[in-house]
Amino acid sequence: MAEITYREALKEGLREEMQRDERVFIMGEDVGLNWGGAFKVTKGLAEEFGEARVRDTPISENTIAGAAVGAAITGLIPVVEIMFGDLITLSMDQVCNQAAKMHYMFGGQTSVPLVLRSVFGGGKNLASHHSQSLESWFMHTPGLKIAVPAFASDVKGLIKTAIRDPDPVMFFEHKLVYDKKEEVPDEDYTIPFGQAKVRREGADVTVWGTFFMLHKALEVAEELEKEGISVEVIDPRTLAPLDTKTLIESVKKTGRLVLVTEETKTGATTAEIAAIVQEEAFDWLDAPIKRVNAPDTPVPFSPPLEQYFIPNNKRIARAIRDIV
Repeated sequence: MAEITYREALKEGLREEMQRDERVFIMGEDVGLNWGGAFKVTKGLAEEFGEARVRDTPISENTIAGAAVGAAITGLIPVVEIMFGDLITLSMDQVCNQAAKMHYMFGGQTSVPLVLRSVFGGGKNLASHHSQSLESWFMHTPGLKIAVPAFASDVKGLIKTAIRDPDPVMFFEHKLVYDKKEEVPDEDYTIPFGQAKVRREGADVTVWGTFFMLHKALEVAEELEKEGISVEVIDPRTLAPLDTKTLIESVKKTGRLVLVTEETKTGATTAEIAAIVQEEAFDWLDAPIKRVNAPDTPVPFSPPLEQYFIPNNKRIARAIRDIV
């Protein structure tokens, strides 16, 4: 077991799946020779597997997604990289009306085994076309599975599960976690979808979050421990399927819940999670559910404004203190 970065763990998972199954191939803008993708995840794979299996594409997200759907229904397993999650909006018909619905509309006679990788979140001063967090859009689309790995050991196991899944998987990453390190098993392993992980056990309040916000939540939990506040941190790992059982059990133990994501607040995944907990664990709540999200504005380009826009440790800690 070696300590490697999230980026390296993801690349290991891709490489091992390409070695395991020759039907697996990668396609996207600048994923191939000399570049290796916008965040260097696929760097070196074109040299190893050849340009037929690591394919550079034109700058046309709709075309990329459409070609992937066609490849998937004819027996291949495409792993698509869309440079930034914001640009998936250019391929919404192929993703939400074709890939997500084909299995249902053909009465189960066809499957669409594709993986669409992309990156969400701010923190790099890339402005509002390259910094949004849009995961709730796809959570609202039946037929899509959604993985949201935030840690290196998870990203490797989850990408393997995604590639082996017969259904379309939206595989979302965060640009600020690529360099974070963790011990990752050397052996072949997968992580089942719909299985959350308790990142930190606690007794006073449950914090549920995604992506980089989980790292912030764990930092806050360490600080609040000094004040005698015990924080439990839940990592969903996938949003569809969603593990509500682990969350509900935690809320029944702590009686309090804070939800933290980088999405703008209105219609965020936090709203859906809050509704589920209200329906299934209302009698166990000792305080109102708190949501910590970005404000309902485009992501600012200005570095100071972007830092204000993104939820930070102080806001998370304040939300916890308000209900404990």
